[in-house]
Amino acid sequence: MQMLGMGQAVNQALREEMQRDSRIFLAGEGIGVGIHDSPMMPTYGLLEAFGPERVKDTPVSEAAIAGLAVGAAAGGLRPVVEVMFNPFFTLASDMIVNHAAKLRYLSGGKTSFPLVVRIKSGAGFGAGCQHSHNLEAWVAHCPGLKVVMPATPADAKGLLKSAIRDDNPVVFIEDMGLYFAPAEVPEGDYSIPIGKADIKRPGTDVTLVTWSKMLGVAMQAADQLAREGVDVEVVDLRTLTPLDTETILSSVRKTGRLVVLHEANRTGGFGGEIAALVMEQAFDALKAPLRRVTGPDIPVPASPPLERFYIPDAGQVIAAIKELL
Repeated sequence: MQMLGMGQAVNQALREEMQRDSRIFLAGEGIGVGIHDSPMMPTYGLLEAFGPERVKDTPVSEAAIAGLAVGAAAGGLRPVVEVMFNPFFTLASDMIVNHAAKLRYLSGGKTSFPLVVRIKSGAGFGAGCQHSHNLEAWVAHCPGLKVVMPATPADAKGLLKSAIRDDNPVVFIEDMGLYFAPAEVPEGDYSIPIGKADIKRPGTDVTLVTWSKMLGVAMQAADQLAREGVDVEVVDLRTLTPLDTETILSSVRKTGRLVVLHEANRTGGFGGEIAALVMEQAFDALKAPLRRVTGPDIPVPASPPLERFYIPDAGQVIAAIKELL
């Protein structure tokens, strides 16, 4: 094992995959310089290692970056592009949603469109609502796109390798707060299947479903409740689409209770999709109404105290679980 932050794990995955396959190239705003010029960031050192033909700094135009990816994928390359922050996906959405997501279907499955769109997400940096709005539910609503949101450096490396090797477009969302939180990452080449959740903590009293940075909050709440005799099963989705419904339903049928935790605001959040799944397919197993713990329906504040109010914490999760018990 090696100790890496998520940014370093992503960097390692990109480096190893680019060494493996010469068709892979990177493109994005400042990926060779600027904020990426730090050992903790995902593209650090890759320009020097692979040159400007395969690591392309682009103009500040998310639509152009996405269009470059779609055209390159259609031409037989395997682009990995970055559109910076999650809200900026709106600027790239025409190319990703109306073209990348649909072209394989429109070809009758005769062509493949292997591309990865990397996005930074998450509040906690005082960057304000135009940089911190989590839009994973928007992306997951689009058929033809796979949506991956890892919560650990080890998962990030293995899932990014799978995303790059996939013949379909994958939106890979990385919470910036995890870039600077080192954890164990296996050495060498490995991959993790897209569409498979992971039970990070087994339990019998309540199922707590989450993804991305909120896994840390979930584990903190579960550890505290364990000291009070409550056994929480923590399910890390890792992938939103395709969704591992089997793992969710199996856990809920075992515990009889469900809490869904995500940082994105409540209305229209992906937690509602999980709630509907359980109500439709495991209602008979529920011992109590399910609960959602989410960000509030407001723009993400830039003020640090208000931002801390916005982000769900372990206390809110514990309160929701105690309601169910």
